[in-house]
Amino acid sequence: MEKLLVIYLLLISVSVATSQSVTDPETFLRCIVREGLNPPSFTSDVTYIPSNSSFTAVLRRRIPNLRFDKPTTPKPFAIVTASTWGHIGTALACARELPVQVRIRSGGHDFEGLSYTSTAPFFVIDMFSFRSVNVNLTEGTAWVDTGATIGELYYRIAEKSNVLGFPAGLCTTLGVGGHFSGGGYGTMMRKFGLSVDNVVGSAIVDSNSNTYTDRVSMGEDRFWAVRGGGAASFGIVLGYKIRLVPVPERVTVFRIGRTVGEGAIDLLMKWQSFAHSTDRDLFVRVTLTLVNGAKPGEKTVLASFIGMYLGRSDKTLNVMNRDFPELKLKKTDCTQMRWIDSVLFWAGYPIGTPTSVLLNTTVANKLFMKRKSDYVKSSISRTGLGLILKKLVEIEKVEMNWNPYGGRMGEIPSSRTPFPHRAGNLFNIEYLIDWSKAGDDVERDHLARAREIYRFMTPYVSSNPREAFFNYRDLDIGSGANSTYEEGKIFGNKYFKDNYERLVDIKSTYDEINFWRNEQSIPVRK
Repeated sequence: MEKLLVIYLLLISVSVATSQSVTDPETFLRCIVREGLNPPSFTSDVTYIPSNSSFTAVLRRRIPNLRFDKPTTPKPFAIVTASTWGHIGTALACARELPVQVRIRSGGHDFEGLSYTSTAPFFVIDMFSFRSVNVNLTEGTAWVDTGATIGELYYRIAEKSNVLGFPAGLCTTLGVGGHFSGGGYGTMMRKFGLSVDNVVGSAIVDSNSNTYTDRVSMGEDRFWAVRGGGAASFGIVLGYKIRLVPVPERVTVFRIGRTVGEGAIDLLMKWQSFAHSTDRDLFVRVTLTLVNGAKPGEKTVLASFIGMYLGRSDKTLNVMNRDFPELKLKKTDCTQMRWIDSVLFWAGYPIGTPTSVLLNTTVANKLFMKRKSDYVKSSISRTGLGLILKKLVEIEKVEMNWNPYGGRMGEIPSSRTPFPHRAGNLFNIEYLIDWSKAGDDVERDHLARAREIYRFMTPYVSSNPREAFFNYRDLDIGSGANSTYEEGKIFGNKYFKDNYERLVDIKSTYDEINFWRNEQSIPVRK
């Protein structure tokens, strides 16, 4: 009753004092009341301000990176947990009127926290309630709301079919909105390309609260931009229509680890020539992690070759023994399973885990995290591999994932979507730095280690530009805090290469006032 009384008093006082700061949550609430339908319900059930007892829980529920879940982290003055298109339109009307920045959050996996932090006054539109997944077996398509996780998407597909899937990420709590809008890769990319290569429709809300429900009404340019160019630069994507892909009744997975002393360098040499050129039904990732060596106190690097073949184990063995016999894969190393169960395998769940775990939408074990990325276009020499593994032992704390390209990834033109990293890439590198202990000194130490390995890798990776993957957001490679075209070129050329200029043109056409902006958004051309 007390909360409703406050809201009704706000209804009476509908004028916003011009001298009052726009960061005052009650100013925002008054605007919401004026603009919204059914104001008491809207503000009590949808809009949260810091004085609400649930505000902190709502803010934190999709912050997996503890770097941005500290008392010193800039907080929004409100969170709008929209559940209808009308809620979004009302919130945007207030953003225009006040004016303040808007941050859009789906899964919250943004590695630099730009979907829920800002140095300017801001509020968050949380898309958590937009989670519907509608599978159409007749068309072989599905509509997935932007707030659904890819785990939920996978689960809903498997509910309807054992022979359909979708090429998307490995971490099942990723939000579809951010994952698809940055490209979205996974274990089937060599067969079917990226998530965005299989998106056939979308819906978007622009800064004037206009809703476009299909690719025709939103325009082909804008539809192109939100499939890999970062949707948060162009509007709020409500969902995507995707084309499902065929998967066999059984796939085969395996994991084999070898340390440096067990011949890891020789295997990595062969992997570089094999992984991008082998049968496109086969995906073999390498992870490089620090482990204990043979002697007490000794550290070494373990190279784990983690693979999936879209077929049964006998065919898997045929292909591996033909193209990568050095790994000496045996039938006992292989496990056959349904495609949906392979999703759990890649996400790190024990074999046999019920698929219902995919409906868990939040990260169970939150960590402090930093990510960086690179692309490799020429094989790294044996000497270079030895130096890299030695460096990993020296600096500690850093792991790597090497993800092979080739196959379908090399056939799609680099201009087909904003994601440009296609033909000519052997593999992508993800640098992973995770830690659990809080403290500014601890954070500075880990970030320094991340930057040290990144500098060390310079001779072995792409250059002019040194390419980077947008979904592994990294403010180290440039920040457009002032939203200028020249600032944007610094990181834009690395993420998008030649596609950056087209993204700027589309941005300038559809958002000439630069309403949608953050530290790495596409700027307008001025």
